[in-house]
Amino acid sequence: MKQIGRYRLDAVEGVGAFATVWRGHDPELDVTVAVKVLADNWSHHADVHQRFLDEARLLRRIHDGRVVRVHDVGVEDGRPYFVMDFVPGGTLALRIEGLGTDEALDLAVEAAHAVQALHDHDVLHRDVKPSNLLIDAEGRVLVSDLGSAKRLAEASGITVTTGTPAYMAPEQAHGRPLDARTDVYALAVLTHELLTGRVPFDGPLGRTPSDRVAPTGAGAAVDKVLGAALDPRPDQRPGGAAAFADALEASRDAVHPTVPVTLVGALMAVGFAGAAVATWWIA
Repeated sequence: MKQIGRYRLDAVEGVGAFATVWRGHDPELDVTVAVKVLADNWSHHADVHQRFLDEARLLRRIHDGRVVRVHDVGVEDGRPYFVMDFVPGGTLALRIEGLGTDEALDLAVEAAHAVQALHDHDVLHRDVKPSNLLIDAEGRVLVSDLGSAKRLAEASGITVTTGTPAYMAPEQAHGRPLDARTDVYALAVLTHELLTGRVPFDGPLGRTPSDRVAPTGAGAAVDKVLGAALDPRPDQRPGGAAAFADALEASRDAVHPTVPVTLVGALMAVGFAGAAVATWWIA
């Protein structure tokens, strides 16, 4: 049986470049927890060690139901770890295959609200992707993995490139100043992936002005929102994650508009012509 600190480690939930996340058990509270442990080969790198603990502190400071909460930190045999809420629904990456359009858009809107929760706490994620978002028992999307996160107030001075290339906005890939619209770009990549099963651009440095966004099959209005959010120019994108969520919701209304029909027409369709006129609204 594996153990770290007082926590029993039951099964691996995810493995990244720097750390492993375990499903574990806290015997004192008798609850299931998630335990993130820095990899052996990085535990002696002072800068990585510090960034790992910074992530734990940042998560701990944010009090929001959309952000995974840290409960404990520790070091054992030189390996730092921190303990978080266990989110039973797994990552968004596990849901991509076989999603219908409506479910994909539901999850995309949920993801945008989760990222907005970070922005509301002055934090830029910088690595929004399906494997860094979790789904709870109620179907809400929660943010996790803030290993690349920075305070928004510091983002304009960031020049070191970090993140996952397929989800990086051009300004992030080229070391230019960042803001909330950088995460919006990543949300749009994620949304395209939820709808189609693939990211829109394969290049290592994000979209260029000549790249076209392939249709998603979700309708022209949805594709227009994604095209704007994936614009290589930040000032052409929605201003924040909440604005992106609102635009997606509005694009869904364009696909399934509210249509007025008269009571006469409705009743004539079932053979009751001549009834008094009234107005019904149906979705």
